[in-house]
Amino acid sequence: MSNTLKRTLGLTTLIAIGVGQVIGQGAFVSLLQGVGISGTGFMIAMLIAFVLTLGHAFTFSELSLMMPKAGGISTYTEVAAGHLPAIVVTIGGYLSLAVFAGAADLFLLDFVFSFLYPGSLSHIGLWIYLIIVLLNILGVDVFASTQNLVAYTMLVALLIIGFEGVRSSETQDIPFTNLFTNMDSLNWGMLSLTMFAMWAFLGIEFMCPMIEETKRPDKNVPKAMIITLFILLLVYGLVALAGYHKVPGKELVESQIPHWLLVKSIFGENGRFIMAFIVITAAASSFSTGIASISRMLYGMSKNNQLPGIFGIIHPKFKTPWFSIIFQCGLAISVYLIFQNSQNVVILLIISSAALWLLVYIMAHIDLIKLRKKYPEFHRPYRSPLFPVFQIMGIIAMIYLIINNSPSPEMTKGVYLNAGLFLGITTLYAVVWIKYKMKKPYFEGESIERVL
Repeated sequence: MSNTLKRTLGLTTLIAIGVGQVIGQGAFVSLLQGVGISGTGFMIAMLIAFVLTLGHAFTFSELSLMMPKAGGISTYTEVAAGHLPAIVVTIGGYLSLAVFAGAADLFLLDFVFSFLYPGSLSHIGLWIYLIIVLLNILGVDVFASTQNLVAYTMLVALLIIGFEGVRSSETQDIPFTNLFTNMDSLNWGMLSLTMFAMWAFLGIEFMCPMIEETKRPDKNVPKAMIITLFILLLVYGLVALAGYHKVPGKELVESQIPHWLLVKSIFGENGRFIMAFIVITAAASSFSTGIASISRMLYGMSKNNQLPGIFGIIHPKFKTPWFSIIFQCGLAISVYLIFQNSQNVVILLIISSAALWLLVYIMAHIDLIKLRKKYPEFHRPYRSPLFPVFQIMGIIAMIYLIINNSPSPEMTKGVYLNAGLFLGITTLYAVVWIKYKMKKPYFEGESIERVL
């Protein structure tokens, strides 16, 4: 039996992957709370975040097409900077986020349903998650069909909410003219809102580890990334404007589920079913993309000998990395079950791992800069425009966002301690594995020819 992945995914599914990872409840909450803090400042911060993630799309498109391998950032980094940073940035930046974000999404889904329908549908998040896990194992065709259905259904639902909210003309609605009258009060403090806005776009690179299963990746990957970003700008821009127009800012900031306030303000109490539909499709889409993409990263790392060989096993019938899927999801479910009565701990852990996620973007930009110098004549199906402007801008911006990642001064110490702990554990594994198993230098890049 062939131990290789099946090339199935087209442009529409890649867009669904990009959209699906980003459109989740966490991004929805962050978006509306950012609008609640400062409508004018947040809209500007959203445009800044869009430009920054456009730079991410350019960088990941060039890297993924230079080295079209499932490992994603681990593959690019092992060539540019060596195995130690490759292992640390992938496990620390992606696996930790997937585990804690997965658990947090389960908690949020349970919480919303307990609010909408008290006393019913206990642990609904876990059941939806297990269904998505099974669908991911059953094959990339099943994954593609599921992802297309939930992602595009979610997009339509958000467009309806956005349009209905924006066009509303009820007497209590907040006028859009206030957005312009508040321009004089803006200052550099609005940059702190960029972190809220970034959640509307972060994650489009999750389509890159699926590249070994993508048809015509040289055309489809860059196109899918850029189209996805413009779709997200349109959809989330409309939702942000609707939130500003329909719900007082203080209420959005103080609510744990501001998306319910927006839905209720548009559809009234009858919006409960709409809200339930939105949170289920958002969670399913986010779960599915994260499981598929990160399992391929683990698969690729195994192929690069950076993880034990079992992570690289492909199911003989379904052609999916089944062990990588089960390992990743098993960790997320364990966190969910262990911390059921301490959900604030998971919130702290996800913010901590988000700081490490931003390190991935810094590393990707550094990889591209180094590889342009190391392999100037290497064939590149796609080249990042205005190099290295977007890369330098992205590195500076991500450093700023890491420093300002904590939502409150009280949480800052805990965020940095946890992030340092994650990095320490990952680095310890990488040092021991490279020294005794791989027997390779820590910071010497592999040749691109060997990797390919």
